Amino acid sequence: MPIRVLLADDHAIIRDALRATVGSRGDITIVGEASNGREAVELAGTTAPDVVVMDIAMPGMSGIEATREIAAAHPAVKVLTLSMHADPQFVSEMLRAGARGYVLKDSPIEELELAIRTVAGGRAYLGRGPADAVLDDYVRHLEGPAASGQPVGGRPLSPRERQCLKLLAKGHSTKQIAAELSLSPKTVETHRRQIMEKTGIFSLAGLIKYAIREGLASVDD
Repeated sequence: MPIRVLLADDHAIIRDALRATVGSRGDITIVGEASNGREAVELAGTTAPDVVVMDIAMPGMSGIEATREIAAAHPAVKVLTLSMHADPQFVSEMLRAGARGYVLKDSPIEELELAIRTVAGGRAYLGRGPADAVLDDYVRHLEGPAASGQPVGGRPLSPRERQCLKLLAKGHSTKQIAAELSLSPKTVETHRRQIMEKTGIFSLAGLIKYAIREGLASVDD
């Protein structure tokens, strides 16, 4: 029987490319597509995939949060990370969340196909970049920057991103932030995704803690 695959990536062009390549293989069938983490969780319950090919940085709910929910609700579904990030903390966070594999987006399509078949067969798969990251993380005895809230690579937030984070930490919704900063909701979501990528923090609670440490919010907020 073909391996049933659910694609989860917020970029339509990535999903289209994967559907046209991976989905054309006789032993792999694309059963659904999600543009964010929440959709991935919902479709994982309705399309019964064998493997979810999951991006990390997506609007609304990140791939890490979605993987955690899928692993808890549908333990038979295997999550395979497909990301541009090779940082140790991203790899570690996805594996801790329940992902069974990790492949970089600049890998050959043949490697992604191999990874899909491998995790569908019940084994783990790490591409060379992610495997090196895990090894470096182990050798240095790191828990990962995400656990400590340190920014990935020391990349500072822009003034606008800091404004968005401040309002987000105060409990404002995307629409409320957009109205207060005179931005479109889509632009706010973009800023939120960039904040997550720069800080390496993909949960609302983690972002709030980070905002407090940075002096953008207080415990009273």
